[in-house]
Amino acid sequence: MSRTGRGLLSGAVAYLLWGLFPLYWPLLEPASPLEILAVRVVLSLVVVALLLALRHQLRALRRLSKSTVLRLCVAGAVIALNWGGYIWGVNNGHVVETSLGYFINPIVTVGLGVLLLHERLRRVQWAAVVLGAVAVIALSVDYGRPPWLALLLAFSFGTYGLIKKTVSATPPEGLLIEAAALTLPAITVLAVLAGTGTATWIGSAATPGHLLLLAAAGPVTAVPLLFFAAAASRLPLSTLGLLQYLAPVIQFAIGVLVRQEPMTPALLGGFGLVWLALAILTLDALHQRSGVRSRPAGLEVIDDGNGATIPARRHQLTAVAVSGVEVDDHRSVV
Repeated sequence: MSRTGRGLLSGAVAYLLWGLFPLYWPLLEPASPLEILAVRVVLSLVVVALLLALRHQLRALRRLSKSTVLRLCVAGAVIALNWGGYIWGVNNGHVVETSLGYFINPIVTVGLGVLLLHERLRRVQWAAVVLGAVAVIALSVDYGRPPWLALLLAFSFGTYGLIKKTVSATPPEGLLIEAAALTLPAITVLAVLAGTGTATWIGSAATPGHLLLLAAAGPVTAVPLLFFAAAASRLPLSTLGLLQYLAPVIQFAIGVLVRQEPMTPALLGGFGLVWLALAILTLDALHQRSGVRSRPAGLEVIDDGNGATIPARRHQLTAVAVSGVEVDDHRSVV
């Protein structure tokens, strides 16, 4: 198999596994979303540390500067919010809304680029942002409330991406530092739950089958990340960017077909507007990337340390929001 073929296979496996997460998290009930989150954090640290140790890469962590470690700790707090929101949504019958969060993430990323980095949008990008806003309004009318969960996932995911663009660390290294920063709070949560008798990792609820499923949270988090890292080192940025839509598509299908969540005409119309906005952004990003290949004056391209190519200038975020940069290692998010 060619290098590109191996990259495509690795990327497809990574996003397929992430897309199937809505089938896994409910299996951990009666554990609460908070307990699941805490277990996931602790076991992610253990699994990734073992992987780095087996690959003799733990020493490489020494090259990380204090500012990089601090930023990764902040990213860890953001990712915890994202993980917790996602697990809560999946286990409380909101799989479709969680998929919406990842569908609108590229649109939110463009908006964050304007608000925080003062980027200037082209007309096509403005059209996509407006369509996304109209979609959120339409979905709010259908839900009878704003889609808070989707917005939480999209904005936390986008913020996480902004932070990760300022650091140079491989996906496993980043996840290790982020999980390490969260481990003490996670252990505290597990201890409090045990003390109040609501934990499922001990006591009568801790059956062998349940403990095995809980223990799988570590590998379930790490394995897709490793496949993604393999894909990122072999695929062009644009190809990797298109693959990122596979996960929310699978999540959406699981929500509608497996979990049988209601899909009203208004809800479908709102999703249709989001998909149209994504199509506009994707086509525009691919068009811009075809121009970037010629490396015009003033546009430098660097390697982000994860095998993906990104613009050297941080303010060029919106030009590549859906061409692959936003899939750095964020899908460890879900």
